[in-house]
Amino acid sequence: MPASKACVERTQIAARAAADKFGTELVALDLSEQSVLSEVFLIVTATNTKMVDSIADEVEEKLRLASDKPLRREGTAEWILLDYSDLVVHIQSSELRRYYMLDRLWNDCPKIELEVVKEEVARG
Repeated sequence: MPASKACVERTQIAARAAADKFGTELVALDLSEQSVLSEVFLIVTATNTKMVDSIADEVEEKLRLASDKPLRREGTAEWILLDYSDLVVHIQSSELRRYYMLDRLWNDCPKIELEVVKEEVARG
């Protein structure tokens, strides 16, 4: 069973917020068949440590406006995890993204098409 419609909608909100703060390499993975802990991982790259925090703040704010708040926020200067139970947002520095390669770790999970990524591709 794929990720719920509500979770995918919140993922789209989070992705848009991350992109608005210059998050790059956005990937959403549908973990619903693999994990009982969460339905979706949204992985975002930030080009520097200040942007990691800025992106996390924007994602939190936009999801708060959509009546959602994280169960917890954990992290360091280079990696912040926002846990919304069924949605987990990972915001990583470029260096940690390359090192941990969460995309490859979960590469057997289907990707969720992100509207903000489609728009960027269409713009060229």
